[in-house]
Amino acid sequence: MSMEWYEAVLLGLVQGLTEFLPVSSSGHLEIGKHVLGVETSDDLLFTTMVHAATVLSTIIVFRKQIWDLLKGFFCGLKDWKLVKNEAGKTVLSCNDQTDYLLKMVLSMLPVLVVGLFFKDQVESLFGSIHVVGWALIVTALLLFFSDYASRPGRKSIFPANEYRNGISYWQAFAVGLGQAFAVVPGLSRSGTTISTGLICGVKREVMAQFSFLMVLVPILGEAFLEVVGGEFGASSVGALALVLGFVSAFLSGLFACKVMIALVKKAKLSWFALYCVLAALAIFIFA
Repeated sequence: MSMEWYEAVLLGLVQGLTEFLPVSSSGHLEIGKHVLGVETSDDLLFTTMVHAATVLSTIIVFRKQIWDLLKGFFCGLKDWKLVKNEAGKTVLSCNDQTDYLLKMVLSMLPVLVVGLFFKDQVESLFGSIHVVGWALIVTALLLFFSDYASRPGRKSIFPANEYRNGISYWQAFAVGLGQAFAVVPGLSRSGTTISTGLICGVKREVMAQFSFLMVLVPILGEAFLEVVGGEFGASSVGALALVLGFVSAFLSGLFACKVMIALVKKAKLSWFALYCVLAALAIFIFA
């Protein structure tokens, strides 16, 4: 069954409203397709396009931070130099914006490896509603554990060092590994990255922004490659459905982004974990 225009709008809304919550937007897209009876497991263009739409809404919401980062990076290129730190190690001396961007680039490397070498294996996981159910259980466990590990007054597993920009290079790479595993539908990208960061000792307010910014380049890059590679014309989803799904995800994402990010910063992750468990149980019972 091909996708109707109203189904594309509904799925776009699902994507936009769940992208910024640690409950897996890709998993909810698969659930939505299953409920509506839409079969698009043979191509991932629709999923890629609605993800790109919410990335664009993220860019608009974070436009000031992104502009400051880029401006600081290019203006600070002339100040790059190698110096010795207090421990006697040679390190790169740069401004805060460059340091933050370099950590973002480092966090993107694991998902780049997955995209280059394991794309077929990842695509084979889409279309299975039971994979989504089990991945939601894993998401719930991660959220429960990170919420417990990051409680105020609780001793962290890792030393509480004050890193520049609130996150170190090893923490950024660890968060990137979490994002690489989160390509599985049902394993929340924001939930996995935020949980990984919290477990590694990063503060929640730092992780909320870093988590949403680190995904910009990988998703937009994937969307660009899909279109340039001719996937647009080869897709089983019609052009109208793709456009309406994109617009729906963009507008709902624009609305939800600020509200949801503020919620993730303050709300207990265990509530989202409980929701993921209930959603998984619903899949196992009714699917």
